[in-house]
Amino acid sequence: MHAYRAAILRFAPDVPAVRYEEDGLLVVGPDAQGRQRVQALGPQRDLAPRYPGVPVEHLPGRIIAPGFVDMHIHYPQTDVIGAPAEGLLPWLENYTFPHEKRFSVPEYAAEVASFFIAELLRNGVTTALTFATSHPQSVDALFTEARARQLRLVTGKVLQDRHSPDGVRDQTEQSLSDTEALIRKWHGVDRLGYAITPRFAPTSTPAQLRGAGELAARYPDVWIQSHVAENLGEIAWAHELFPEARSYLAVYEGFGLMRPRAVYAHCIHFDDEDRALMRATGTVAAVSPTSNLFLGSGFFDYAGADRAGFGYGLASDVGGGTSFSPFHTMRAAYYVGREGQTKTGLSLPPQHLWWQHTAGAARALGLQGVVGNLQPGCEADFIVLNPQATPLIARKTAQAASLDELLFALIVLGDDRLVERTVISQAKLASGA
Repeated sequence: MHAYRAAILRFAPDVPAVRYEEDGLLVVGPDAQGRQRVQALGPQRDLAPRYPGVPVEHLPGRIIAPGFVDMHIHYPQTDVIGAPAEGLLPWLENYTFPHEKRFSVPEYAAEVASFFIAELLRNGVTTALTFATSHPQSVDALFTEARARQLRLVTGKVLQDRHSPDGVRDQTEQSLSDTEALIRKWHGVDRLGYAITPRFAPTSTPAQLRGAGELAARYPDVWIQSHVAENLGEIAWAHELFPEARSYLAVYEGFGLMRPRAVYAHCIHFDDEDRALMRATGTVAAVSPTSNLFLGSGFFDYAGADRAGFGYGLASDVGGGTSFSPFHTMRAAYYVGREGQTKTGLSLPPQHLWWQHTAGAARALGLQGVVGNLQPGCEADFIVLNPQATPLIARKTAQAASLDELLFALIVLGDDRLVERTVISQAKLASGA
């Protein structure tokens, strides 16, 4: 067992409320299977006498917080970040698809996977749901690297058997066979999980979507991930291709691709029936504010989601998203709330923003009580933050008169420099790892 003494941030199990210990003790140790988990957390003065002889690492002036959970990111788009484009579809055609062709080469996929995982950890992300490409070797490369670094990661081979260029377009039957083989090879290995991954409905034939739904029924504990209702041009295209469906979202329902552990990125242009369908099926949204702002896609309707009662969490969506940093993502989510809701705007509280990227995202993924929090029993994934990381952050946080002021200052001013250390199952990694 090992203990850490610092200021500690955690969340109530089921609500976006932060619990904060100014002088806390985090005790971690192995469970029956040898996996490091949180054994206890509380005020240092109360817990220290209960754990005599346990080594304590004292981190004065630092904040321990749960590792971030990124609900939607594309590892093959690591080098596409920051590419200029007029909108989503031109961006895919001119940058994304040409770059993803390169992942047919295992050595190239492995090199990008190594950089990608290191970048997640450097930014304090300890759990991620990510796209690979249509090439099975891209999945193997990412899982191999994530397993070596002990990251909790979910990914899957992209399914796209039409309206895609040579080099990324796959073949219907082979794509489904490859998907099932990858599920059997990787799902549930250590901290890894598989996601059935249609890129989005317009790039899959009905036969491929039907096959994906059959796999989802056959393997109910795997995840499903795709995109929906991101921009108006994409929605019009989906309506042309699937005229019988009530809405773009309903296309996925018709093929059995909406259920718990189904995650759809964006979910911007919804009506009330779509929102009700999300809740009824247990499907959740990955909110990607930096991507939506960058590509001019629109604003996620927080008020509508809360009114309907479906789950959501935050995501970077690199490379449409503009940063790996959860602080950039939380800051952009605040902008979306202010600019995209009503005439008066929605001011998302800092505790809620932080929850969306940790415990809330974990709950949306069906991983509540496993990651995204520091409650006893959770896996021991956490980050050490330095609120003196830059002169401006140090000046601002020193003046914080409340927890909300402290968290908001970190969100507004923070980036990767705040993350002094990332700890995964007690494997210590420097912020530059």
